[in-house]
This record gives sequence, structure tokens and C-alpha cells, in this order.
Amino acid sequence: MADRRGAVSRAHALRGAARPLDGAPVRLAVGFGWGRGNLPEKGFYLAPLRLPRRSACGRRRGGRFRCGKEKFIGGVMKKFFAVLMLAAALILPGLAQAKDAQTSMIDDVVKRGVLRVGFSSFVPWAMQDKNGEFVGFEIDVAKRLAKDLGVELQLVPTKWAGIIPALMAGKFDVIIGSMSVTPERNLKANFTVPYDYATIEVMANKEKTKGMKFPEDFNKPEVVVALRTGSTPVPVAKKVLPNATFRLFDDEAPAVQDVLSGRADVMFSSAPLPAFEVLRNPDKLYQPSTDAFYRQPVGMVIRKGDPDSLNVLDNWIRTVEAEGWLPERRHFWFKTTDWEAQLR
Repeated sequence: MADRRGAVSRAHALRGAARPLDGAPVRLAVGFGWGRGNLPEKGFYLAPLRLPRRSACGRRRGGRFRCGKEKFIGGVMKKFFAVLMLAAALILPGLAQAKDAQTSMIDDVVKRGVLRVGFSSFVPWAMQDKNGEFVGFEIDVAKRLAKDLGVELQLVPTKWAGIIPALMAGKFDVIIGSMSVTPERNLKANFTVPYDYATIEVMANKEKTKGMKFPEDFNKPEVVVALRTGSTPVPVAKKVLPNATFRLFDDEAPAVQDVLSGRADVMFSSAPLPAFEVLRNPDKLYQPSTDAFYRQPVGMVIRKGDPDSLNVLDNWIRTVEAEGWLPERRHFWFKTTDWEAQLR
């Protein structure tokens, strides 16, 4: 068989791997055919199949080589993910620790053993009795809440105009002070579900407003309206009597005295104060209208970002409302004058 034609015929490739001395990759094919010289004339033998050299810039994958731009992008992506994983390893534990370190107000109260309640004097919500002790609807609510939490109660009297900033500054834990819910206030702090509702009523000096019809004859610059600074009646009064003159006070008591003395003609306030003051001073005061100008929910107020405390307070309000305790306290303080004996 002198013919040197093809070393392999009818070869069925079974891939292996080999590398000759010159470094070029080869694969071996097993075939059947005829050879010359040192090869048997007939039979099975191995023949090298020479392949291209391995690329200097990357591995051979899927029949193509990774070079240049592909290799650069691959390196950048590897570094990017490495930096990302390092950042996650550094930041995430810190966030978890910060979350664990942020305890709820209720947790702090229980650990401290004292509930600090901010409020402002407002008859009959909160006022001082003949012994100088604070009494009123809000005081009853605060005492019952502290008792149910198993802690002592610390009352923190605060001027109304600065009561929300004082809460934000941590002067106390919660406001229980007949504060009605408004969008402006709710942007600064969180309110619980209502435990009461505020309605706005009006009272006037009999002598100063004799013969005047409400509200048309009161809507004049010469009519002076007494109001408590920052209270819900302020925008209500300005809406009902936009042309009147408004005089603001830090507390209800001096505003009432201004109307009694005639320095102010009329006063807007949350019920039941106007009706009670008329009952006490029927010779000087009267209600030019018995209509309620406004009805708004009243809630406890806490700092934002504390859903656990909000949940506890919401459920406490629902519980004492359902058991009849809140309705009974409302009736005592707002529908009777039995509590006045405590003030004299």
C-alpha cells in the first residue's frame, strides 16, 4: 500500500487531549485505514489533529476567544460586584444595629417606670383643684393609661403654643391634652385614634353685644374676639368673623376674663367651656348661638417613627371605650357640673 493519501479514513472522533513539544494543542483521532512505513498496512491507529494555538488574551470558549474589550469589560464587572459586596457587608450590619437600638416610646416608659404626659390647662380637660392638684378629663385618661401600663404618672404642664416642639424635644412621652387632629399638626407628629371629639362654641358679653345678631353684626373690626393661641377655634373664628379683631392668649382663663370685663366682646372655645361659663355668669355672659361650628377628632400625640407605641395606645383607647370607661368619664366632665366642687 504505497499510497500516501489521507492518514485517516472513515474516522469516528473520540476527543482526548494532547500537546506536542511545539506547544500547539492537538486532539487525537482514532481511525481505521491503510498506512506506510512504520504504520501497519491495515488496522487501528492514532493520528494527531493539530488545532490553533490558545489565544494569549483569554480562554477558548464556545468556539471563540475572549480578547481586548471583552476581557476589559469582564474585569470591570468583577471589580464592581466585589466593591458592591464589600459595601453591603459594611453597611447592612450597621443598619441592623441601628434598628435594634431604636426602641419604642412604650418600651422606654416601661423600663423607666414613669409615663411623662404633656398637657395644657383647659377647663374641664385639665385644671387645678383647691389643693393645687391637676384634675379633669385628660388627667383621668392619663392616670388610667399609666395604671394599665404598670408605671407611675408624671404630669408636665406646658404652654399650648409650644407643646408640639416640647414633645419633639423629648420633654415628655405623649401629649394628652385635648389636641384635635389637623393636617398641619399631623405633618409634625402622629395621632392615635380619637378618644374624644372637639366641638367649637361661642359666648359673648351681654352688655357689649346687646341687640346684635350673630354672626352678621359681629363681623366688624370694632368687635374683639378672644382666642387661645394655636387652638382649633382660631381658624374657625377667622372663618366665621373674618373682619373682626382677634386677641390671642396663652391660656383659656385670661381670655374668659377679657370677655367678662368687656375688654373682648366674644370668645370662641371648645365645648363645654362656653356653656359652663354662661351658667356661672348668667348676668354677664350668654351664647349668641348654640350651634356647634366645628367637630374634630381628638387624639393622643407621639413622635413619628414609632408604630409599636401607636399600636399600644390605639388598642388601649379601643379597649377603655368598649368597656364603657371613656363614655362614663366624658359624661361626668362634659355633661355635669359635679366636678366643680373639687375646685372650691
